[in-house]
Amino acid sequence: MTKTYSVITATGRYIPEKVVSREDFLKSVFSDSNGLEFEKAIEEIIKKFEDIAGIYERRHVTDDLVTSDIAYFAAKDALKSSGIDGESLDYIIVAHNFGDVKAGNKRSDFVPTLAARVKYRLGIENAGTIAYDIPFGCPGWLMGMIQANYYIKSGDAKRILVIGAETLSRISDPHDRDSMLYSDGAGATILEAAESDEPLGILSHAMRSDTISQAFMLRMERSYGSNYNGNDLFLKMDGHNLYKYAVKTVPQVVLEAVEKAELTLGDINKVLLHQANDKMDRAILKRVFGKEEIPANIMPMTISWLGNSSVATLPTLLDLIRKGNLEGHSFKSGDNVIFASVGAGMNINAAVYRIQ
Repeated sequence: MTKTYSVITATGRYIPEKVVSREDFLKSVFSDSNGLEFEKAIEEIIKKFEDIAGIYERRHVTDDLVTSDIAYFAAKDALKSSGIDGESLDYIIVAHNFGDVKAGNKRSDFVPTLAARVKYRLGIENAGTIAYDIPFGCPGWLMGMIQANYYIKSGDAKRILVIGAETLSRISDPHDRDSMLYSDGAGATILEAAESDEPLGILSHAMRSDTISQAFMLRMERSYGSNYNGNDLFLKMDGHNLYKYAVKTVPQVVLEAVEKAELTLGDINKVLLHQANDKMDRAILKRVFGKEEIPANIMPMTISWLGNSSVATLPTLLDLIRKGNLEGHSFKSGDNVIFASVGAGMNINAAVYRIQ
């Protein structure tokens, strides 16, 4: 029986040119939440961070760029890869969390929406191309894909551009050790309707939001710097509690999505997890497979050189693999891929996708 499925037909990315290495943090002064400086030497702090997070480099945008700029760059790359006319898009969905934050000014700029700015930069005149934003924490891009799938399955849309873009470097506290986690980037995906007798594209998804005790594990607060007198707010995270929550809960959502797709773990060829923390992602993968043997090379990683760029990690990772730019990883027709992410809210989502 022929059905309509949502299939990824093109992807794009923007990886900032500015590389931020461990040397860039050697003069940092890190403090705890009470503003007290850590007694450990900065070299020891950096080394411990690298051992846990697995981040040795990250990318930051240059001062002349904001989030909507890099979202546009990724969108333009995706459209170029597809060869389609942007006027044929039914929706443009941009996932982000902080709007356009300019260098030297921590105020978020959300008006007009980033999606509207991207549509404007692309020169799309079609009033039927609906542009809107999603603030959903790090799982925002995948949430956009899930929403786009609903539009396509309902017959409301045929072609949708979903973008994840963020400049976390603009809202990270230079006196917080977690600032070494954050990076910038953008990824874009074009999702289209495809008629098929066999299941393909997005096969299933699962989601949850835990807000009673977990909602504020990520939040905005003042700098940890003891001499900081400004009014700007910076991203703060309860890293230890978030780690425990993610390792316990993300596998449950992943397994739910696999079950909904009527597959088993033995049918899965790749697992693409939000690049938040190397140790955490590997612990999640271990929990997903439980007593089963984890297949070799099943989980591609970019965190070591790209850091945590929030909503951009998954679409950037996807584009790198699709275009043959991530050594040792590729897709082939019929592969079953898991996407999963966790972030502010606390929101978790997962989806199972079959390569066309």
